[in-house]
Amino acid sequence: MKKIIQSVFAVIVIAFSTQVYAQKNPMVGGAAMYANKDIVDNAVNSKDHTTLVAAVKAAGLVETLKSAGPFTVFAPTNEAFDKLPAGTVETLVKPENKEMLTKILTYHVVAGKMDSKAIAKAIKEGNGKAELTTVQGGKLWAWMDGKKLVLKDEKGGMSTVTIADVYQKNGVIHVVDTVLMPN
Repeated sequence: MKKIIQSVFAVIVIAFSTQVYAQKNPMVGGAAMYANKDIVDNAVNSKDHTTLVAAVKAAGLVETLKSAGPFTVFAPTNEAFDKLPAGTVETLVKPENKEMLTKILTYHVVAGKMDSKAIAKAIKEGNGKAELTTVQGGKLWAWMDGKKLVLKDEKGGMSTVTIADVYQKNGVIHVVDTVLMPN
């Protein structure tokens, strides 16, 4: 009986440890996102964010997103970029369009570390809607639609957070399904 109890206890400990690990280092795009790495070092491993990584490099934002921050990044997936009109991404990553690309990318970043609890608190304080100021200087609006966090950009576009609270050493990432556009 004692061996059975010890075995059951060992299984519970292993299961709990695995669960905590999965929450602490969630999988995004087939890769673990490690809380002790910065935003860029994690993003480069996500197969769902290759377009975002290429855009961050083209805009010259790698060093910024590797800095101490903290930052909250609403990270569009490759599928989110695919929703843009054909040729948009190819046009934006050209050197002559660096300013516009930087404006769009920094519109996806909020200063500080706003995990889902902080965003929920801001939504509650805003009576159901939070206004977030981006690093670019624009505004995003956040609210809950059932259990989903929804963002609205300045042009009226909507994006849903598909994976929340991907903690980084210099902030937090929330994966979104649509590219947000500033005015």
